[in-house]
Amino acid sequence: MHWFALTVKPRHEKAVAEGLLARSIESYAPVYRERRRWSDRIQTVELPLFPRYVFCRYTFADRLKVIRVPGVQSVVGFGGEPAPVQDAEIDSVKALVGSGLAVAPWHYLRVGQRVRICAGPLSGLEGILTREKSGYRVVINVELLQRAVAVEVDRNFVGTIDGARQVLASLS
Repeated sequence: MHWFALTVKPRHEKAVAEGLLARSIESYAPVYRERRRWSDRIQTVELPLFPRYVFCRYTFADRLKVIRVPGVQSVVGFGGEPAPVQDAEIDSVKALVGSGLAVAPWHYLRVGQRVRICAGPLSGLEGILTREKSGYRVVINVELLQRAVAVEVDRNFVGTIDGARQVLASLS
């Protein structure tokens, strides 16, 4: 079985994930926390990490059960064929969300050096190193959706992969 990305109606991510689980189909709709300000208060809310997408793992025989879940619009694919999402990408997103660190959606990056996190709760994950203001972030891409997730990391926890040494030197 492979993971696939489903496009869903706006703000239906949670309902679709629950509908898939009710049909015994494994689903994953990652969320992150963000502080929102209203005129009278500040509140922390959970928002979908990939708005309008839900991941699910199913077999060819279950495809009709998946499409018939209320709120599902389509399976992401090319040329009429569903395109699987890499297991490693789903595992990386799960590790980021489960780490307890501040996670947020990030713009998709095509160009950049890859780095590996060498220490801490995300040790072993690979991503792209970026710098924002006074901190460092590692960006994990989900290629199929052309979306990404970023997590703040301590620069000392990041090691090089395939020439990322140049990026680290330029960020110093």
